[in-house]
Amino acid sequence: MVIALISAVLVLVAGVAVVGLVKPGPVKGWLEAETSSAPTKAPVTPDPTPTPVLVAAAGGGTAPDPAKVKAALDPLVGAPALGNTVHMSVVDATSGQPLYERDADVPTTPASTTKLLTAVTVLAARGPAYRLSTTAVAGNAPGEVVLVGGGDPTLSVDAKGLYPGAARLDQLAAQVKKALGGAKPTRVLVDTSLFSGPETALGWSSDDVSPAGQVARVQPLMTNGGRVKPVHNAHGGDPRFGDPAIGAGKAFAKLLGVSTATVKRGKAPAPATSAAPSGPAEVVPGARLGEVQSPPLVQVTDWMLEQSDNIIAEVLARQVAVAAGQPATFDGATDAMIAKLRELGLPGDEADLYDGSGLSRHNGISPTLLTQVLALAASGKQPAVTGIFSGLPVAGWSGTLYGRFVTPAPNRAAYGIVRAKTGTLSGVNTMAGVLVTKDGRLLVFAIMASGSANAITAKSALDRVPARLVACGC
Repeated sequence: MVIALISAVLVLVAGVAVVGLVKPGPVKGWLEAETSSAPTKAPVTPDPTPTPVLVAAAGGGTAPDPAKVKAALDPLVGAPALGNTVHMSVVDATSGQPLYERDADVPTTPASTTKLLTAVTVLAARGPAYRLSTTAVAGNAPGEVVLVGGGDPTLSVDAKGLYPGAARLDQLAAQVKKALGGAKPTRVLVDTSLFSGPETALGWSSDDVSPAGQVARVQPLMTNGGRVKPVHNAHGGDPRFGDPAIGAGKAFAKLLGVSTATVKRGKAPAPATSAAPSGPAEVVPGARLGEVQSPPLVQVTDWMLEQSDNIIAEVLARQVAVAAGQPATFDGATDAMIAKLRELGLPGDEADLYDGSGLSRHNGISPTLLTQVLALAASGKQPAVTGIFSGLPVAGWSGTLYGRFVTPAPNRAAYGIVRAKTGTLSGVNTMAGVLVTKDGRLLVFAIMASGSANAITAKSALDRVPARLVACGC
């Protein structure tokens, strides 16, 4: 039985859209180029706002008739604007009955709908409350401080961070100074040993990691998603550090009053057995000098899904590998994700992954796998993964769906009702999510189209499919 809370989220969002309350989720327009917002200036980093508790929706609605669903969708799925290949799955979330299938079990290019698999597997592997730690320890030489990356891409230099509630290097520096007492730091090393292997994935374009690109090099230490400044431009042009870890190390050195010329890569000594030192006489190699932690993983996952944050996706994918005792590489992460999907009872063999963000054109995921992921999250059988719904963008309202479902006019039936993860690469347009029909039934869907010549018309044609499901009830 589908948990009523998921329906409540959808129903409540629809009501909120009408009365014009504050948009759900974090600041719109952070990452993926599918949004149309102007550059977002870095806010003063506030503490995260708790998600409100929702009242359960009553009733399960009327189950659609598969024959009527087919009659309603066939003309839309065959639209030339979608391109020459369309794979699709629609499932009744309550009964698990397939309502519409078109090459549903055949993997195809998923683009950023890959992030649904990343979200589900990392929440299952780590748990929603898990936090990513960035630590500082004493090095082997006197005055040497080692900044150890723990895989937190939301880390901020100071209060002017991009991500709300982020851990801060200035607070970590204050802890280090206190732990050292009167001793002066002399140099900073950065330890990036948590991750290994290539820092860019097979199938990525060189433009993806350029100054105008959509991702930074994948390292376990960075600030503001690897950006030089904590400013996001939805259309790119927010430059990233060529070496994000060294960039974070230099920022940390400045906070400690150490020359940035001292910043180099290094390995932290083995952890000291004692707790953090209270003064210089107690500082021994490996002694912990300070630690800061990210917001809970469920909130980091929310940000990833709502704004299609590629670097967060890649770092979280590596957390799946670390949790499984596998190498934190692209191969280790994708292998661990597929293994976790199978462990959850999902058809992991219907995914061929090369990254966790969906930037790689070599990725393949079937619509059936995506709808089964969504149905599992809605079922309540795995409570840890239900958190994906709070991060899904809302049609016409938030995240990468903020400017969608505008034209043609019938698409607006989906406003506030469809919650979905989008995916866009050149010639590829995908969407997977949940909706409530006019008869009150919760459906999960995935539509994956490729071969389109015009992204604008393809997105509009894609939006017509879930909008029609909302309006028809069938």
